Amino acid sequence: MLNGKHALVTGGGTGIGLAIAQALAENGASVTITGRRGDVLEKAAQTHPGIHARVMDVADETQVVDGIAAAAAAHGPVAICVANAGIAEGRPIHKTDMEFWRTMMSINLDGAFLAIRESLISMRGQDWGRVIGMASMAGLRGLKGGCAYTASKHGLVGLIRGLSEDYIGGPITFNAICPGYVDTPIVDQNVTSIKQRAGLSDAEAMDIMVSANRHKRLIAPSEVAAAALWLCGPGSGSVNGQAIEIAGGQI
Repeated sequence: MLNGKHALVTGGGTGIGLAIAQALAENGASVTITGRRGDVLEKAAQTHPGIHARVMDVADETQVVDGIAAAAAAHGPVAICVANAGIAEGRPIHKTDMEFWRTMMSINLDGAFLAIRESLISMRGQDWGRVIGMASMAGLRGLKGGCAYTASKHGLVGLIRGLSEDYIGGPITFNAICPGYVDTPIVDQNVTSIKQRAGLSDAEAMDIMVSANRHKRLIAPSEVAAAALWLCGPGSGSVNGQAIEIAGGQI
């Protein structure tokens, strides 16, 4: 259903981003995945002939401007932008210095803004477009011990909602996906972080995250990818400006 469409997925080498890239490619899209690690991207690209790797750090404006322009030149105008690249790390505010705060914002919020802005350069000239911001349950409620992360994801949801109003009635829709804890390498990193901060075992740290999901299990990346694919599929044109919860229940 996506034949002839070019999709850009930032942070597409692993986890949710890779699952979305594979789902889009399997449905006919030509998919550019971006990230900072070339070896990871090349390995991911080998999973489907429709996936193409491009090294690009979303925190670097020049890299985003040049990278998306080059991707559009190689594979056509961007029709689908999935702003997925992000980091997740908790830290109490009294231990949050300016460097930590800016790093969180530059990747999770500034990076999404840049990827969307540059994708829209070619998307606005087309008769169809989809923009998806990968937020989090922390984009809809406060996450204990993660004020900077929470602020960055609230900002992303706000960005998506604002853009949906700017372009309302046109052929481009803007939506955010807000998952709970997903079974990705980020969860493994969080287990280590929680364990160190709270003096817990691996199992106890994992249980904190599993319990935060309403259905008491980790979410599969494929479940998030299915939601992204639905937003790009037939009949999705009236879904716009939404923050879609994928957390096993109400957040």
